[in-house]
Amino acid sequence: MKIKFRPIHLSKLNLIRLDQINQVVESYQSQGYKLTLRQLYYQLVSSDIIPNKLEEYNKLSKLLKEGRMAGMVDWDAIEDRLRRPSKPASWDNPAQIINSCISQYRCNRMNGQEIYLEVWVEKDALSGVLKRVTEKYGIPIVVNRGYSSVTAMFDAHERFETAFNDEQQIKIIYIGDFDPSGQDMIRDITDRIQEFNEYNYDFEILPIALTWSQIQEFTPPPNPAKITDPRAKEYIRKHGPTSWEVDALRPEILNSILTSIIETNIQKEKYTEMLDLEKEHKNKLIELKKQL
Repeated sequence: MKIKFRPIHLSKLNLIRLDQINQVVESYQSQGYKLTLRQLYYQLVSSDIIPNKLEEYNKLSKLLKEGRMAGMVDWDAIEDRLRRPSKPASWDNPAQIINSCISQYRCNRMNGQEIYLEVWVEKDALSGVLKRVTEKYGIPIVVNRGYSSVTAMFDAHERFETAFNDEQQIKIIYIGDFDPSGQDMIRDITDRIQEFNEYNYDFEILPIALTWSQIQEFTPPPNPAKITDPRAKEYIRKHGPTSWEVDALRPEILNSILTSIIETNIQKEKYTEMLDLEKEHKNKLIELKKQL
């Protein structure tokens, strides 16, 4: 909703820019998406509304803040995934908790699958978009926030070892930037998981975004490669001095890519069986609620 907290006098140019911002965020809200500031920035860049420059990103951040405080931009339009309060669940009566159980109840939708899948994403900012797909299929999503910690890698190894013992193939769907670090993380994940791999199980990493073919197809806004990155020299030798951020892909495109690779790697009949079982269990909970 739009709530005004203080009067703010904006130039005619900034009022036009706020209208353009609202057109973008309202378009994505109608599809059920919340954008991060960076995703909004790239949608404006891709639409040739603003140039791809750091000062434009900073100007957008300031204008968006002023627009929200002035009641011109919906407060629910933009999300900040790093600053969310944690609150224990509570209910006023038993019927409420049963309703919560009914709405939240899920079977393991990947139960019985021959392939164990996880989605690994370089940036937390994208997890809110990707969860629309991963939650539908019941697939874990791992946010790396750059190079993962040794703890996160060990935890992943333990999950993979369990899948190996269950005679499942192991595949990691990877989503990251096309830049020196984003490209190198595929090697890093492979090497570090392999350190723990005493049973020598096989695992495969499927880099689905951002890829060179997607850069050519969707033409996301380019950025200079980060010269200070220790991997920059090798990256520039292979790909040149330009990099691209996966945030620049439109959310619906990214989710379409993710959905396609998941459906290629699952047994759909087993997935449907688990959905049917889930519905059956929910009906039992509904009958239980009627007895209260």
